[in-house]
Amino acid sequence: MLRSHRPEFRRKVLDLVASGGKVAEVARLLGISDETIYVWRRQHLIDRSQLPGTTSSDQSELASARERIAGLEVELALHRRAAELRAVRPP
Repeated sequence: MLRSHRPEFRRKVLDLVASGGKVAEVARLLGISDETIYVWRRQHLIDRSQLPGTTSSDQSELASARERIAGLEVELALHRRAAELRAVRPP
């Protein structure tokens, strides 16, 4: 099951690692995986333009756009089906 952590928590974890804490030790103490910390650190570097990639804000906008598109596709399908039903009604 995916768990979402607050940005403040992520920032504190990254600060612990940046101040010399070993990733494995910090992960064990906080009950998160090493890989999670590595992913957060990579995303932090992307957000600060130190690595190429999609920033967190861009990812958020993309997720919102995809959700909106999915809703519009459902709405369009309903309108098309209604038009089909109107077209086949006998006179």
